[in-house]
Amino acid sequence: MTISHVTTHILDTATGKPAADVPVSLLVLDDGAWSHLASARTDSDGRVKDLGPAVLETGTYRLQFATAEYFAASNTPSFFPEVVLTFNVDRGEPHYHVPLLLSPFSFSSYRGS
Repeated sequence: MTISHVTTHILDTATGKPAADVPVSLLVLDDGAWSHLASARTDSDGRVKDLGPAVLETGTYRLQFATAEYFAASNTPSFFPEVVLTFNVDRGEPHYHVPLLLSPFSFSSYRGS
């Protein structure tokens, strides 16, 4: 399996477990508008390793996580129906890992390795 230029994983910090089966989309900012590049769902370990091409052009990208569906599946009330993370990619960098730490009423992220 080829690993994408951008990968992600989600940890549900309220339960201390990976967030499985969460829809994730990768978008690119192109001439002032967002264009869809790829979609996937997190695996049983909360990870997406195959999301879009192996190499992205330099630019601004967005990961969109459909968190409402995830929380609804466990009957958990939540505040954020989706989480959107916007970040810059430099084609010269070999890999970007963008994790999401998630709970029903907060989230955070960082550039992982």
